[in-house]
Amino acid sequence: MTSRYILSPEAERDIEQIRDYYLDEAGAQVARHVLAQIAKALHFLAATPGAGHRRDDLTDENVRFWAVLSYLIAYDPAMRPIGIARVLHAGRDLEALFHRSSPRM
Repeated sequence: MTSRYILSPEAERDIEQIRDYYLDEAGAQVARHVLAQIAKALHFLAATPGAGHRRDDLTDENVRFWAVLSYLIAYDPAMRPIGIARVLHAGRDLEALFHRSSPRM
């Protein structure tokens, strides 16, 4: 069974920004490590769509969250393949971010 997922445009931008940040701040080796860990988590979630937890304090949408390193992956477990809505640093003001716009695919 292959692990499949779809990245929203926002999730694609999130990953590009993560890559750019680590390339600038820590170098290519660290950037590759972080992106590999995120990719590993995305494949895990695609194979295990019920993993993670809900955050009713952030959104009423059918979204689950999965932590990887210092990031949270927000995804829709009901989609096939699963839909990755966002990949956000856990230190961000998630409440303000999600109340401005719900994670959508």
